[in-house]
Amino acid sequence: MTRTMSLEDALERYLKEKKQNASDSTLYNHSSQLRQFIKWAKGEGIEKVGEVDQWDVADFRVARQQDLKQVTLYNQMSMLRVFIKWCESRGLLEGISENIIMPDVNDDSSDEMLPRERGEKLLNELQKYDYASLQHVCFALMWTTGMRVGATLSLDLKDYHSDEKYIELHHRPDTDTPLKNGPASERHINLHEWVCTTIDDYIAARRVQGTDDYGRRPLFTTKHGRVHQNTLRKRIRSLTRPCELTNDCPYDDRDIATCEATEYSKAAQCPGSVSPHPLRRSAITNYLNEGHPKRLVSDRMDVSVEVLENHYDARSKDEKRELRREMFDM
Repeated sequence: MTRTMSLEDALERYLKEKKQNASDSTLYNHSSQLRQFIKWAKGEGIEKVGEVDQWDVADFRVARQQDLKQVTLYNQMSMLRVFIKWCESRGLLEGISENIIMPDVNDDSSDEMLPRERGEKLLNELQKYDYASLQHVCFALMWTTGMRVGATLSLDLKDYHSDEKYIELHHRPDTDTPLKNGPASERHINLHEWVCTTIDDYIAARRVQGTDDYGRRPLFTTKHGRVHQNTLRKRIRSLTRPCELTNDCPYDDRDIATCEATEYSKAAQCPGSVSPHPLRRSAITNYLNEGHPKRLVSDRMDVSVEVLENHYDARSKDEKRELRREMFDM
């Protein structure tokens, strides 16, 4: 016999239990993806977990496949299936998870990137219009190191070594800054000199003084303490809009004032904006295009060679061939 619970209450309990063994980034992904299902369900008049059946799940998949790539849809449906299995294990549903038909993913790699020329143009614009700001330093770090959002925001002042030009990453779950792969993600990352100069100027003139809830001194701060991951995600989304720092919009023959009255005023709806993860993929691809060995790139980016090849290497066959020609001096 099934119990009765609202979808929102079930999600909160699910996330609370999952928090014991999951990183902040994993929790964020499950929360954001599953809330899309709840929003859709409410639009269909479904409020309670027990009202969901296998046809609703199938209808949700059809609705989402119009807007998502196959790999993204597969990931969303996978999270939904895990949530439904949890609901079944708690007596809220019966016999649905085993009947969920998953999308067919022939190529499970994502191709969303921030093109190199756009990334370099954005760095030039930040240098000119918003030098040594929080978003400038974070973007520069993520673009040149491929660090994840959580790793970027885990940094304390003492983790940055200006003279030696490197940063340290430490897994500190007890004070709310875990790394994606736990202690295995701990490493030292060398930095370009220009990145260090930008960080130095940020610390000297633009960093908000303060500590976090644990008395640590974060590198990236607001008046409320350590910058939250959601805050940085939104800033990257907004920052990568083509019109964010200039009036140029490749999607409309409009100036910025007019653009803000359109759907493009929301960064997530702008076809030119990207989330932080494509920055990581772009950074990895850029290093590979420069001829750096995959093993070294793997160590720097905290990703196995196998995963790097399957998910992050966005180079075309022609790009790989041209690189081989250059490396072999042919």
